[in-house]
Amino acid sequence: MNGKKVAENIFRHELKYRIGYLQYMELKNRLKSVMQSDAHAGSDGKYLIRSIYFDNYLDKALREKTDGVPWREKFRIRYYNDDFSYIILEKKIKNHALCMKLDAEISEKECRDLLEGRILWMREHSSVLVQELYTKMHYHLLRPRVLVSYIREPYTYDAGNVRITFDSDIRTTLYHRDFLEEKVADISTADWPQDMVLEVKYDAFLPEIIHKALQIGTIRQQAFSKYEACRRFG
Repeated sequence: MNGKKVAENIFRHELKYRIGYLQYMELKNRLKSVMQSDAHAGSDGKYLIRSIYFDNYLDKALREKTDGVPWREKFRIRYYNDDFSYIILEKKIKNHALCMKLDAEISEKECRDLLEGRILWMREHSSVLVQELYTKMHYHLLRPRVLVSYIREPYTYDAGNVRITFDSDIRTTLYHRDFLEEKVADISTADWPQDMVLEVKYDAFLPEIIHKALQIGTIRQQAFSKYEACRRFG
């Protein structure tokens, strides 16, 4: 399993909730009765995600998130289950409560060159997104800042193109600046060991059956950024 997915390329609704283990169990039991486990998940219904986030020397992406700037963007490199054979460059665009992702596959060699500052090849790349990142690395001094890791348990529902995920064990590499390593040195960001993040993503509408399944009295929608949470440590 490598977590391969189709690029979204449209603005989608994205709702986030901080939940505990008991809330997770209640929601999971409800959702499993109406949704499908993601086809890319392992036998336990989960997979590992690692994302290398970029920012400039002024921490522009971090500050815009902290300040609540309604329109913002982040670049990241993402791979799954520590498998370097499938690596994706992503640009996430946020417009208030709507999100869009643009992506491009890059090779392991291209990724390592990029992370080590050898970026001239990006100017002639077939992907416009790779070319855009080159421009921002060259002129805006965008650089890889932190590796964010977590376990994802995803569920899907065709109507409304709904995707619901439970993200747990969110970890950060702190001040560590080496990326794409065989063994990652990181620490947990959780205030409590069983804290999770519930994410609900959909296109134009959220089907009533999913809306009802999500209704438990103890959860409240809130803004949450894994990048921001991991940058608390450096």
